[in-house]
Amino acid sequence: MSDLFIHEMEEQLVAMRKELLDKLTEDNSDFRDMVNAMGIKDSIDVAADDIAFKKMEAINKHEASRLRAIENALARIHNGRYGHCLKCTKKIPEERLQAIPYAVLCVDCKIAEETPGKR
Repeated sequence: MSDLFIHEMEEQLVAMRKELLDKLTEDNSDFRDMVNAMGIKDSIDVAADDIAFKKMEAINKHEASRLRAIENALARIHNGRYGHCLKCTKKIPEERLQAIPYAVLCVDCKIAEETPGKR
């Protein structure tokens, strides 16, 4: 894996991190606005707010998990371990890293992880 490729992946990961942080900040602002807008409401309004809160919470958990994966990928770049499968230590193909820059498993290990009974 060339230094140029790793540098490109690092730039992409940094951009992804910034985008996620901006989105989480925006979502938290929306969440605060929803809380501030709460007052005396009928049961339909309360149910709608509850659904919105749960949806925002689920999105934030997913985004937070993705942010952790990006941070871990950046750490692997800095310690020279980027692009190697965490399970079998083989090189992860560049095509896979271009598609998912924070991938931690090669295709074979990922398939084995997702296939029932093949762990």
